[in-house]
Parts: sequence; C-alpha cells; structure tokens
Amino acid sequence: MPGTWQLCFDDGHQQRYLPDRQAVLRYVLAIGPKAASKRFEVYAESEPVTLADGRAGGRTFALAEVIDLSCPGETERLQAELFRLANDERESVPGGLPSEPDSHTFEPGGGPFPRRRP
Repeated sequence: MPGTWQLCFDDGHQQRYLPDRQAVLRYVLAIGPKAASKRFEVYAESEPVTLADGRAGGRTFALAEVIDLSCPGETERLQAELFRLANDERESVPGGLPSEPDSHTFEPGGGPFPRRRP
C-alpha cells in the first residue's frame, strides 16, 4: 500500500498530497462539484529514485488512476468504494474504538486524584 497519494486537478494547476485512498476519495467527492475541471489524476507513491552513487534521491509518484466526474455513475462508484473502505477499516479494529477515558475530576470518587481537604 502506498505511503502517500498525490492528486492533480484543474488541468494540473492544483495538487494535493493525501495520506491514504480514503482521503483521496473524500477530497474528490467534496471538491469535485466546485472544481474547474471534473478530471482528477491520482498518483500513488512508488519506489524512491536511486542516484548514480546508490543514495536515495527522493520520492516518485506513478499514475494510479484518472477519475472523471463527468462520466455517468462515477460519483456513485466513488461513494460505494469509500463506504466499503470505511467498513473494512472498522472491521480491522479489534474490539472497535477505545472507550472514553476516565474523567479526572476532583469530585469524591470521580477519578484517580483524591480531593484535597483544607
């Protein structure tokens, strides 16, 4: 799974770096209706460049997909994928999300800190 995603839109005049596929989909669905162009190029981070002396020379991105919101059904396809990814993520968290932390109030018996008496 790529570490970072790059999103280019508005005929290359705009670009964003996003942490994961879900963030890419959320961003495209949110900004798509307002963007000057409905075409989004999605690039996934690929192997770093290796310089002639063997050192790492920087990050590279490879074209992963072109999203065109002007195509019929494209918005619905992205929404369905986002829904599936969110469900997969929820199922991968063992026991669900952690519970809320204990309240650290100064009420008697309200937390680990005893109430100070004058």
